[in-house]
Amino acid sequence: MGRIERSREIARRRTRRAKIAKLRKKFAGAKTDAEKQALQEKAGRVSQFVVLGEKTAD
Repeated sequence: MGRIERSREIARRRTRRAKIAKLRKKFAGAKTDAEKQALQEKAGRVSQFVVLGEKTAD
């Protein structure tokens, strides 16, 4: 018997959150702007509205 829709939705959400957390960690350690841009694009494919590195206005 397969999974019901709600449990699949929860599993997708958990996977997405784990992947975003991993990308945030890599983004924090990225040295160049090119690396940061590539990670931001990858995160955008995983979750459309995610922002990895917010610039704070002073």
